[in-house]
Amino acid sequence: MGSEAPNAVTIHVTGFKKFQGVAENPTEIIVNNLKGFVERRGLPAGITLGSCTVLETAGEGALPVLYKIFESGIPSHNEQVLWLHFGVNGGASKFAIEQQAVNEASFCCPDELGWQPKQVPIVPEDGGISRTRETTCSTGAILKFLKKGGYDVAISNDAGRFVCNYVYYHSLRFAEQNCHKSLFVHVPLFSKIDEETQMQFAASLLEAIASTC
Repeated sequence: MGSEAPNAVTIHVTGFKKFQGVAENPTEIIVNNLKGFVERRGLPAGITLGSCTVLETAGEGALPVLYKIFESGIPSHNEQVLWLHFGVNGGASKFAIEQQAVNEASFCCPDELGWQPKQVPIVPEDGGISRTRETTCSTGAILKFLKKGGYDVAISNDAGRFVCNYVYYHSLRFAEQNCHKSLFVHVPLFSKIDEETQMQFAASLLEAIASTC
């Protein structure tokens, strides 16, 4: 049993519902359809797709749901756990692997529960709004794997200051405290990259994580 543990990775996935300016969030569709998609396609040995959850596009108000998901994802055995979060960037034309999150909430518009913080630390006990947390995933290796698959993808050091960054910061903090890993990926709208390609990308991303964890 101990010899299997290093290769066993459970990946839990989240996306978001609609929000202001984005009536159809592609990440909601990706996450809702991912289990069926990878069942048909298959996953590499040692990889398990865990929970697939669509979150309200909200910061503070969504935390109880977010942490309930986190707590339910703590493994009973010694497998590695990775939290994979998808968010949409309405102005993007390519995929972006987010390297870090910043301890700052400065929402450009109210979230779906009406909250609009300005220059507020996400976790006050972590210090000021300039504090950052970085993923421990091998983003360079993941990027190389995905580029080999023909995907238009880049590494980003700025996840914004809206709900995506807010969730990512909490996820990175929780992951560090529990010896998990966390990664956030921004996707474009389906009008920029079609749904089938984005589903293929999501499945390839799981494979990329499997090959680099």
